[in-house]
Amino acid sequence: MKRFSLLLLIAVLTAGMVAAQPRHRTVIVHHGQSGRYALFDDHRPSYSAWHRTNTYFGVRLGLNAASVRSEANALDGSSLKAGLNVGIVGGVQLSHRTPVFFESGLFYSQKGGKSNNVITAGGGKTKFTYGLNYLEVPILIKYKHIADWRNRVTIEPFAGAFVGVGVGGNIKDYGDRVAFDSYDNGFFKRGDAGIKLGCGVGFGMGYFDVSYDIGLANVGQDAFDDTHTGCLTVNIGVNF
Repeated sequence: MKRFSLLLLIAVLTAGMVAAQPRHRTVIVHHGQSGRYALFDDHRPSYSAWHRTNTYFGVRLGLNAASVRSEANALDGSSLKAGLNVGIVGGVQLSHRTPVFFESGLFYSQKGGKSNNVITAGGGKTKFTYGLNYLEVPILIKYKHIADWRNRVTIEPFAGAFVGVGVGGNIKDYGDRVAFDSYDNGFFKRGDAGIKLGCGVGFGMGYFDVSYDIGLANVGQDAFDDTHTGCLTVNIGVNF
């Protein structure tokens, strides 16, 4: 009985291993009057064979939830501020053997933050909002994992850096009801740079991603008080 049970277990495991193997089908390739048989795997094609291109271009539209953290009370907008994120991207496959891509582009990104705890000259507290609008260039490495090749679904984690230059924005003092240019003397620098991490999902030509920017540059003009941006972004888009 034990020997029969062991044989049955081996048979079941063998059948499972065979069923788990990639399925092949046979096609005939003709050469003149004769033909030969060739096997090929139709279970999961490579990324290059699936897309038949090693480059892509796309447009993105999204929403930012941004903050700016500072050791200086007057620049500390650690509460989230909503903003627009819109841009174009392009990518090129780095190796035909693996779906690893270099991606860059150009974005208009509205960042900044809010604070209800800015101390006024009289010792009270007031509300400030900080608008920091950038032209940004992402520099990313992206891996495109084929999750469902029949429906053209990919999971696309990415990591890299971003650099940006400030092109607009105001600081609004709601207590005194006045506004200042964000890049006036004593406030913010125009340059920013940092790390970008995220993950996207491709579905046919459609695209969706979530990413986070970690600002590493000190964007405050005061050299003694560090000021850094942070931004969570949700994008949708189309790839061509």
